[in-house]
Parts: sequence; C-alpha cells; structure tokens
Amino acid sequence: MRALDRHTIEGWGIPAEVLMESAGREVVRLVLSVRRPGELVHVVCGRGNNGGDGLVIARQLKLLGVPVFASLAGAPGEDAAVQRARARAVGVDVADTLEPPLRGVATEGVVVDALFGTGLARPLTGALAQWVEQLNFLRGASGGRVRVVAVDIPSGIHTDTGQVQGTAVEADLTVALGLPKPGHLLEPGRSHAGGIEVARIGIADTAPDPQDAPDGDGGTSRTLTRHVSTWTQTGAATALPERPRSGHKGSFGHALIVAGSQGKTGAAILASEAAGRTGAGLVTLACPAGVHEVCEEKTLEAMTEPLPDLDGSVFAAAAEEGVVSLARTRDAVGLGPGIGRGEETLAWVRAVSKRIESPLALDADALFAFAGDLEPLRGRPGATVLTPHPGEAGALLDLSAATINEDRLGAARELAARTGAVVVLKGAGTVIASPDEYERINPTGGPALATGGTGDVLLGAITALLAQGVGVFDAACLGVYLHGAAADRWSRQFGDAGLQARDLLEGLPAAIAELRERSVPGFSFQEEDHALAMGFPDS
Repeated sequence: MRALDRHTIEGWGIPAEVLMESAGREVVRLVLSVRRPGELVHVVCGRGNNGGDGLVIARQLKLLGVPVFASLAGAPGEDAAVQRARARAVGVDVADTLEPPLRGVATEGVVVDALFGTGLARPLTGALAQWVEQLNFLRGASGGRVRVVAVDIPSGIHTDTGQVQGTAVEADLTVALGLPKPGHLLEPGRSHAGGIEVARIGIADTAPDPQDAPDGDGGTSRTLTRHVSTWTQTGAATALPERPRSGHKGSFGHALIVAGSQGKTGAAILASEAAGRTGAGLVTLACPAGVHEVCEEKTLEAMTEPLPDLDGSVFAAAAEEGVVSLARTRDAVGLGPGIGRGEETLAWVRAVSKRIESPLALDADALFAFAGDLEPLRGRPGATVLTPHPGEAGALLDLSAATINEDRLGAARELAARTGAVVVLKGAGTVIASPDEYERINPTGGPALATGGTGDVLLGAITALLAQGVGVFDAACLGVYLHGAAADRWSRQFGDAGLQARDLLEGLPAAIAELRERSVPGFSFQEEDHALAMGFPDS
C-alpha cells in the first residue's frame, strides 16, 4: 500500500491532500449510515496521516451540520497540523490531548477511530493503550448505543498478520482505504474490524516497482514483492471451469478419492460425494477392503475400489500398486481423509505420493507422513495441494498451532516454499499460498464450519476442480471459496451452530450457481500481477 500510495502521488501527480479529502468523504458517508439523528460524533485522531484523515472527517461532518468533536493525540505531524487548522477554521472543537473523556458518547453516539493506520508496527502502551481500552469499555457497556467506525484498520491491529499489538480497538465498522489488507481478513483482526467496507479513494491498484518501496526499518519490504489478494464474487467466478452444453461425464474429469478406515468411512464418503457435488463427471472411491462393503452401500454415485488392507481396517503397504494403477487413468487424486496414522499406513502414503503423476491433494492423516521430512513432497512428479489446519501445519513445520496462527500468511508461505506445493492453511481466514510467491486470503466461511467432516468435503471439492482442469492454485482457492460460501448460505438460514458436513454437500451446487449468476462475461477484477479486491461477498 505504501508503494501504491507513493506511485499515486509521485507517479500520477495526485496530491496527498486530494486522497485525504476523498478518504474523508467515504468515511463520512459510512459514519452517517450508522449515526442516529442528534447524536454526536467524536473523532479520535493520531499524529500521523491517519490523524489527518480523521481531522478531514471532522471538518466535513461539521460542514454537513453534524455535531462533532475531535481529540488529537499530541503534537501533530505536518499533514495533520494543516488539517487541524482547517478543521478549527470551520468551527470544529479540536482538543490537543487525549486527556478529556469521550464527550457525549458515554451512553450513545459514534466514535471514529483515526489513531493509527496501516503503519503501526509496535504494541500500543501508555496513554494510547488506556484510551483504546476506555473506548472499548464504553462501546461494550453501551449495549450498542456507542458505535465505533475505524479508519482503514482498527488501531492496534497488525496490518499484515491481524494480530493484536498490546491492545486494539473493537470496531463495529471498518473502512478499508484503497484496498483491503491482510489484517482485515485474518483473526483476530477480522473480529476487531466488525463489518468491512472498501473505500475506493483514487489510489493506484498497481505500481511499476512495488519491490522498491521502503519498509519501516529503512530496508526493502519483502511483503511488497509478493502478491497477496482476496477474491470478490466476480473474481472467484473467473476460475470456474466451463460447462459446455455439448459436454458429457467424460468431459468434466475423473476424480480419485483414496480414503477411509475402520470407524472413519464417513470421511471417505463425504470426500467422494463432495467431488461429485463440485462438478467432477466421474468419481472413484478407493478404500481398504475391510470397509468396502460399508462404502459401497453408502456411496450411490461414485464407483468404489477395494484395496489390500491391514487387519481389515486400514490400507496396507500392498495397496500401493492398486492406487498407482488407478491414478494413471484418473485426472486428479485426493488422499488422506480417515486413513489413520499407523507406521505402515504413513510409509504407504510416502511411497504412493512419489509415484502418482496426476495432481494430488493431501489432507488430514496423509499430511503426517511428511512430518520431519518435507523433501519427498518437493520431488513429486505432479502438482501438489496440502490442506492442513494449524495443528497439522505445526507438525509439518515443527511449530505449535499457536505460533502458526500468530502469522498465518508467513506460515503458509514457509510451508509452500519448503514443499513446492500449494498450501491451504485452514482456519478463520483460510490462507492459500503457492511456492511462486502468490497468496490469497479467503473471504468466505465462518464458525459454522467448526465441526468434524468439513475438511473432508473441502478435499473432495479441491480434487474435483483439479480433475476438471482448473490450475492448481486457482483450484485450491476456488475450492476453499465455494466451501465457505456453501457454509455462509446455510448460516444465513440457521445461524452459526449446528451445521453438519453433509449440509455442505447440498450447498456446493448452489454456491457454484450463485457465482455463475454473478459473473460478468469478459470482465474480471483480476490483473496479471495484482488481484484487485473491491469488496467482499454479500455473506
């Protein structure tokens, strides 16, 4: 964002003040949408550019006849000082200290958080931390009568990781300036942001040399050389595989699901059914011979293949040739749900992974076959997708799940780089990372997905998209997007608790249909080197 901002000002010749005025108008519009008649608006301003934005907001509100008061956290910088003078010139009461209490909003009103923007890289302490905590207390105690609107990102949230830096504002609405940031989509930043609106204020969407942008330490920020994006509905629709009227079941790919063991046949069945629901023309479920009868009875549309097992329970090493043979005539393979973590099983996973030339998606128990040695994944003959949750990612990187969640983008990048695979790091704000330095943060899904079996559905969806010829990165991203969108559709009707994995199966075709209806022929928000995010799905 620093690179884009600089290019707009220096490359295009658009003054920073013009961008501030544009940002102010967008925030004012949204403040008015949550303000009730007669309520005061209190704008809490920092010393830097975010504070300057806040003072522009206060001035514009005053000119609209809205009662407004502003607090300034100490001596302002050059741009903020100019805006303070302009705000006072039109009659805004601006306090140069954070000492006064929040005026008029102890029980009701709107507070605009313009303390810090995207540049904060240190914990909030002292008076600033106390002010944030007071603001949060008043908001919480008011029962919804005090509403908080954050400018760009809630103060105290790390822009790149979404982590709380000491303490952070809890907003009802966040106005993301220009483009959304990773911290808007990654927890706990996503929860602190509340609702998110993206304000298009005239900042460039691409810059000629973003890698040249300096970071806060005077060096060059590696983050800006990467390509981190999210998808709108229109963007996601561009990755949907075509469904020509002349197509038949052989036109839409044959997916092979290798899954199941005694007591975990449900995982295998969910994954295979999800592959069909996501558009695969044909699906084969390969399972241990000892559970084949159950899988055959429960699976109506997919073909089933029994493979050698160990004690009638889990795949045996002798199943290797069977899987490799099946994979030769299938377009993609999904491996892992419910297969168990016995030593022979994990050795079998490593063996078949080396030999399968088709795109391969690995999930659940199969991931543990590579804990402690990721190198075999780099040598695979075909494309690979890994779909770990934070615990599984931690096992692969020898880190705790908590450490993984502290920097989800960084963890996904590291795992993708070390394995040569596309990594789907599941969780609140699922991150999809490719080894060639592209990442996408998924905007769909929510707490309804926190139930057993939903990961098996995701594996089936991704495998189906791979089988239909979708590129490996887009297949992973689209599978995650549709999976979350199906859950969102269910949540809108039933809430955030009670979803069962099988509910997603019925929701997947509807989610696909909704994307097709929203797509605009010949138009995409995706650029060659920058995925432009102009907002978020209705869900």
